[in-house]
Amino acid sequence: MPHYDLAILGTGSGNTIIRSEMKDWKIAVVEPWTFGGTCLNRGCIPSKMFVHAADVAHTAETGHLYDVQSNVIDVHWEAIRDRVFGRIDPIAESGRSFRANAENVDVYDQPAVFVGDHKIKSGDHEFTADRIVISVGSTPTMIDIPGIDGLDIDTSDTIMRLEKKPESLIIIGGGAIATEMGHIFNAYGTKVSMVQRSNRLLSREDVEVGTLITKLFHERGIDMHCGVNTTSIRKENGLFHLELDDGQTVTGERVLMVVGRTPNTLNMHCELTGVELDQFGKVKVNDYMEASAPNIWALGDCANRDLDLKHVANAHARTIANNLIHPDDKQPVWLPNTPRSTFSQPEVSSVGITEQEANEQGLDVIVHTQKYGNAAYGWALEDTTSFVKVVVDRSTRKLLGAHIIGPQASLLLQILVMGMTFDLTVDDIARKQIWPHPALSEVIEQCLLEV
Repeated sequence: MPHYDLAILGTGSGNTIIRSEMKDWKIAVVEPWTFGGTCLNRGCIPSKMFVHAADVAHTAETGHLYDVQSNVIDVHWEAIRDRVFGRIDPIAESGRSFRANAENVDVYDQPAVFVGDHKIKSGDHEFTADRIVISVGSTPTMIDIPGIDGLDIDTSDTIMRLEKKPESLIIIGGGAIATEMGHIFNAYGTKVSMVQRSNRLLSREDVEVGTLITKLFHERGIDMHCGVNTTSIRKENGLFHLELDDGQTVTGERVLMVVGRTPNTLNMHCELTGVELDQFGKVKVNDYMEASAPNIWALGDCANRDLDLKHVANAHARTIANNLIHPDDKQPVWLPNTPRSTFSQPEVSSVGITEQEANEQGLDVIVHTQKYGNAAYGWALEDTTSFVKVVVDRSTRKLLGAHIIGPQASLLLQILVMGMTFDLTVDDIARKQIWPHPALSEVIEQCLLEV
């Protein structure tokens, strides 16, 4: 039976753990799906390529706001899809080839399950390893709706590879992925309906932010059904029919379900190697990303800490790599002020706590909202809705949270992330640097000066 110094289960961020210091290690890599993980193949990267094309289409449709006569003549779905995956698929294949051809690495292509203490089975192969990193990621969650069995429901894994653009699409869910897909398909000319339990999109974001983007989606012509549940689903004559608990029926050519993700650890029999899972099936880890069993680590979507985001998984992987190479100088994972972004139209980006969370915690805070339209570049954008919102500790003058909805939100937010990370007061951020005029970043300066 083969024995390895290190086994890495999953090739998303886990693939980055292998370093030059490990050139003399014998390493097993297990990847039953496409090399590169969700972000590269089914998530962040392809979706943003689709988003940019949607942004271009949306800009063309709104040219009249700037006295420019423009409109979208057509959106060539197949060409967009093939351009996106024509770039991505070779990267995934070359990643697998690179690892498979490395002298000290063996690649296994069947799902990993534990069959004993530090003993792994992949298909017909069994092996042991001194050190194991569990980085198997997650898959889209499917909720059990009466009538759903046997229906061809799409998920984020499949929706971007459709053979043709649907004329109509029902999206079940209202989180970041659902919101991005709503923007994409609406901009491409698909009739979009969105069905969700919450009374607004992006319910984990600040209430003002979620309320505004829901309103803007409705104004774009998206058929919004908020605060409802789907009681049944059926397919007749090529169309899906969703019955909602408010008595309405929603009809569409395809259904996309994006209601969360489930860690891929649930069927791995982690208990056979002493690894404990939490109630959601995620591996319990400490600050060093160590699992409950010795010499086993976990990261990303299948680890029970931090946000399920690619940049978080990358930070996990850097920590684990360091601690594998330097076991006598272990470092805890460092994730201060993790930003999160939704690349819809408009963009949404945030860090820290919301106004609602500050109130729930009984904190003494200053909350201020600054409209894009108050800045000169906001005039150029003819922007009447976008805003920056900050939550500031009244006594320390430090930022506790920031929330932006509008163009370039993810870029603008980083100014505030840096201020929080380097423990600056809002006064220092606003006054101890020169802000370029009339850049859009002036809205951040104005917001902090108002505080």
